[in-house]
Amino acid sequence: MIRPAVLALALAALSAPALADPCTRIPDRGSMPAELRAGSTFSGPVVYVGDGDSLCVQTLPGIGGRGWVEVRLADFNAPELSEHDGRAARDTLSRLTMGRTVTCRAGRRSWDRVVAHCTLGNRSLGDLMRDAGVREGGR
Repeated sequence: MIRPAVLALALAALSAPALADPCTRIPDRGSMPAELRAGSTFSGPVVYVGDGDSLCVQTLPGIGGRGWVEVRLADFNAPELSEHDGRAARDTLSRLTMGRTVTCRAGRRSWDRVVAHCTLGNRSLGDLMRDAGVREGGR
């Protein structure tokens, strides 16, 4: 028999809202921070990987997600998490980049993120993903 407290906890978990995006350096509305506008270069450690073609770069240390820039890779289009191989793509990007410093050149804005070409050492993240055997094909 399920105890009432366990049942209540399970129901609360099911009705809880999804966690918000942890990378909040770029506001949902309003202007883009000047140092992240198209053509600018920024770098920092990767602190979060959302899926196979998006990650967060810490550009302002010590303030958590408010200092993290969400980046959509300009040169790689991974399968969505819900698609075949989507989770494997995310895991590969995480394995390649988590905690390592990337350098990104900002392109256009896409909602609360920047589309950017990022490199690790002298290699683009898109090339690293393809070399790791991750197929492209997301939306």
